[in-house]
Amino acid sequence: MNLILYAIPGFFALILAELAVDKLRNTGYYRINDSVNSLTIGVFSRIAGLAKAAVPIAMYPLALEYLALMQWEQTWVLWVVAFAVYDFCYYWNHRMGHEVNFFWASHVVHHSSEEYNLTTALRQTSTSVLGWIFYLPLALMGVPLEVFISVAALNLIYQFWVHTRHVPKLGWFEWCFVTPSNHRVHHAQNQIYIDKNYGGVFILWDRIFGTFQEELDDEPVIFGIRKALKSWNPLWANFHVISQLCKDSWHTARYRDKLKVWFAKTGWRPDDVNSRFPIPRADMANFKKFDIALNGMERFYALIQHIQTLLITLLFLLNVATLSVASLWGVSLFILFSGVSLAIFMERKAWGVGLEAAKNAAVLVLLSQVALPFWLALTLAFFSCLGLVLLWRVTRSQQLAAG
Repeated sequence: MNLILYAIPGFFALILAELAVDKLRNTGYYRINDSVNSLTIGVFSRIAGLAKAAVPIAMYPLALEYLALMQWEQTWVLWVVAFAVYDFCYYWNHRMGHEVNFFWASHVVHHSSEEYNLTTALRQTSTSVLGWIFYLPLALMGVPLEVFISVAALNLIYQFWVHTRHVPKLGWFEWCFVTPSNHRVHHAQNQIYIDKNYGGVFILWDRIFGTFQEELDDEPVIFGIRKALKSWNPLWANFHVISQLCKDSWHTARYRDKLKVWFAKTGWRPDDVNSRFPIPRADMANFKKFDIALNGMERFYALIQHIQTLLITLLFLLNVATLSVASLWGVSLFILFSGVSLAIFMERKAWGVGLEAAKNAAVLVLLSQVALPFWLALTLAFFSCLGLVLLWRVTRSQQLAAG
């Protein structure tokens, strides 16, 4: 059973609840462009996960068959031990994701939002390819594949709720478990908070290995990364650090540094590259969030179009086993195009309206060619027609504003 897939409705119910609290308290922890960006990155992660799943799942049974040192009975002891050991392995996977350039290049996408709310939890990487290596100790222990998959899903589901600013410190719970407070620290770019609190469920690992930092009342958290993304493009969010490492590796003169740049401590750059192509240091004293102002019509358009993409994605994931290879590729590419196109629209680039119009027209054409349940076809047609009307109004308002 895919526990994460079945948890998705619960995730969105909690997001709506947090959004309601945000409005009641007038805290302003949500921005439509940032939240759509986070959710789109999450969609991309699930799509990429379909392609990547075969590698770790294929490797784990091989390790289990040939390297396992123990055998377990299916009792609660197995599940408790597997859950705890998985979290221990997660700690080191997560820690390397912050301390080694190669792993940071994949993990950075999760930290690139300058907001912190439940949508941030879904902002997962699409480019991680070696993270499964950290979990091979469970195969050595003889943990069955189905138990491994289940505890991995439970670990990830637990981590969802800690991505909120509306829950204060939780007393004794802070000492043993990852909480919203100590995970807010993990998402900070303040110097005192950087590279702290790596645990997934248990904060005990951080206390044992010296990476724990309490959230301080006199040091408000500044969320985000020092080399700010400054874009709503979900593909760029996944590849901007990889792009930087490729450039550094290409431009450095020393062959040793061409390799070292990938596996050195996060942020390390060869001296010759750093002098030729310096990256300005972030001024935390004058930090300003990236934003491109959208009017009410543009925000409403972005919201309803993202809902349409989420609906298509959910139906795709629920029916993936029944689709042909051509359909898998076609729907996946359409979802990717939709996410990038909407990001370009939210950045108010000149060609964003044209891309969005083409996307909505394509949906209407496909609906005339593909047999879908009436209610679903009607819903998608409604979103696309409404989108085209809103685009026309957006274009008119932009023309009037331009004089």
